[in-house]
Amino acid sequence: NLTGITEWDEVCKKHFIDSLSIVKAFDISKVENVIDIGTGAGFPGLPLKIAFPHLNVTLLDSLNKRIDFLNCVIEQLSLENVIAIHGRAEDYIKETNRREYYDLCVSRAVSSLNVLSEYCVPYVKVDGYFIPYKSEKVYDELKKAGIRVELDDREEKLNYKIRETQVKKIPYTLVLGDQEKANNSVTYRHHGSNQSFNMPIDDFVNMLKDEIATLARK
Repeated sequence: NLTGITEWDEVCKKHFIDSLSIVKAFDISKVENVIDIGTGAGFPGLPLKIAFPHLNVTLLDSLNKRIDFLNCVIEQLSLENVIAIHGRAEDYIKETNRREYYDLCVSRAVSSLNVLSEYCVPYVKVDGYFIPYKSEKVYDELKKAGIRVELDDREEKLNYKIRETQVKKIPYTLVLGDQEKANNSVTYRHHGSNQSFNMPIDDFVNMLKDEIATLARK
């Protein structure tokens, strides 16, 4: 009951590839300490950790059964510098010294942006980044998002800027059928092209990572 998506191809596309799609908009090499708030089954935090081993990742979720699952995954994959924490975002920040600690805060499929920003922004250090995974509806949420957050037992104004936003879409059409499952591969084509390519999933992930350098030069 960790996710309603159980088909192999849907899990790959809607969870793993979507989690890694951040590389189309952000250079992960810029950051070291990352918190994933409301991580659920570990998305996007776990795929980011697997793809970018240099990250120190905190996975935060309010349901203990999810934390038990995440700890099992962390142990089975022998992942280092990643911890799963049972707690609520508004409580964990008060119980620890993690205010303005993280280079990057991510959150996926948790809440509307006006609520999410109140939970997430206080975790981000000065000149850090808060990147929520959102659909095209983000423009409506941006209009509604406020800047009031609760600091300790008082309400204060938090000054932060929402950068000019562009909705980034994965520029690939992916195929993950029986043949791909058997070969642990992915077939893809670029949008606007009829030519298809097949490669191991690990190589496809590395290709996405390589595009970070290209984005950084633009």
